[in-house]
Amino acid sequence: MASQLNSGSDLGFEADLFKAADKLRGNLEPSEYKHVALGLIFLKYISEAFAAYHAKLEQEEFADPEDAEEYLAANVFWVPPEARWEHLQANAKRPQITFIDVNTGKERVGDIGNLIDNAMDSIERANAAVLKDVLPKEYGRPQLDKTMLGELIDLFSKVGMHSADGKSKDLLGRAYEYFISQFAGAEGRRGGEFFTPRSVVQTIVEMLEPHHGRVYDPACGSGGMFVQSERFIENHQGRRSDIAIYGQERNHTTWKLCKMNLAVRGIDADIKWNNEGSFLNDAFPTLKFDYAMANPPFNISDWWQPQLEGDVRWKYGQPPAGNANFAWLQHIIHHLAPRGTAGVVLANGSMSSQQSGEGDIRKAMIEGDVVDCMVALPGQLFYSTQIPACLWFLARDKSANGHRDRRGEILFIDARNLGHMVDRTRREFSESDIATIADIYHRWRAKPDAGLDEYQNIPGFCRSALLEEVRNHGHVLTPGRYVEGVALEDDGIPFSEKFEKMRSQVFVNFAESRLLDQAIELALGQVSPNE
Repeated sequence: MASQLNSGSDLGFEADLFKAADKLRGNLEPSEYKHVALGLIFLKYISEAFAAYHAKLEQEEFADPEDAEEYLAANVFWVPPEARWEHLQANAKRPQITFIDVNTGKERVGDIGNLIDNAMDSIERANAAVLKDVLPKEYGRPQLDKTMLGELIDLFSKVGMHSADGKSKDLLGRAYEYFISQFAGAEGRRGGEFFTPRSVVQTIVEMLEPHHGRVYDPACGSGGMFVQSERFIENHQGRRSDIAIYGQERNHTTWKLCKMNLAVRGIDADIKWNNEGSFLNDAFPTLKFDYAMANPPFNISDWWQPQLEGDVRWKYGQPPAGNANFAWLQHIIHHLAPRGTAGVVLANGSMSSQQSGEGDIRKAMIEGDVVDCMVALPGQLFYSTQIPACLWFLARDKSANGHRDRRGEILFIDARNLGHMVDRTRREFSESDIATIADIYHRWRAKPDAGLDEYQNIPGFCRSALLEEVRNHGHVLTPGRYVEGVALEDDGIPFSEKFEKMRSQVFVNFAESRLLDQAIELALGQVSPNE
């Protein structure tokens, strides 16, 4: 297996690695095991990157391979001797290990779990500017099987994270991303809180094309939007330094995953964490961004606090306390630069809901001409929910950035029939599906001299609608209304909730019917047959 896993060109090595690692999990829950496995992959990667640069410095006449400053200058993590992978591997199967505790400076006796925790502490101290409070340090807890840890170290030791052509980050990035996706699938709803499926992220990135400027995600999870943005730039021969990345995450554990995910790819980013989240404690209150990409939690009902009353972000109307969908949209619009664009994943209900003033906010956004494009997605794309979802594309100026002037128009794309099932429960877009959606959007936005084929409506798939037509539909943005005949609305409420409400109403109707029967019987009983 080692030779297969070492092959960076073998597209199956991530799956093989995950299967092998998952066999070692035993009875440990995926939510716990996730941090065990991802932490070790991270440790393996930075240790190998360090070793590669260490070997390079050894060949240079005046370089000092043990000088931490040498690595800082080369944007390589400094790994102290006690944290290097070969040290962990040499002690992986020993029941007792004597080592120097980096926190106390004193000698102590422990097991491989304690040694890993000590290594994590040591690396954080040596690279505090990037990794402070980021790495998992719970390997020494008694509940964790130390034999399993030793076997995991052996497994990852067989995998060359660094390819001969120097594209080492690609190998680890693929493994790390695959592990995150598999853990998200295993955790179901909870997993979706930190992971947006790659094909959904890629669709947003390919449509927005973040070439340069500031990129922002106010609910960034494990950082998938940023990883795909960097990948987009590399695939189009751009420079990473042309974009600056900013994100915020309120879940501290997920924030750690994001920091690690970006660190192993060498992505420089300003990722903030606080308990309150983007609404109550905006980490970038004065910054404006050229691109915003987000998959915020759908339909959250516990977001409102009194201090949000009359907030400057609610330009198009105050969002209802019982649903944050239009709070997310307005928060993102507020943070867009004058020519900024955004892609946001939301529940389908956001396109048609009239509840609690949401219809009025949507109308104000449409009349304010900030809605650029709506994409209806197929079901079963997400790990966390079966609620059908859509993509909102927003633009502060629909005539800007060298594009065709599309003021007073909205593009509707119905992508519900695209995608393929990857297992019994989940669907994915193919590269061809993503290209089809993005190409339609780019042709619609392009000027006639841009070298692209002229945009044309495709019945059943896409249509450019004028503002007057959207008004005639009551400012409802469901693509099915525009690309073909009127579609059934989806309010984004799970069927189980609808069924429970319907059942309660049926019981109420039965009760009222019985009361009516009794009243009729009473009335009839008072009527004399001789009258």
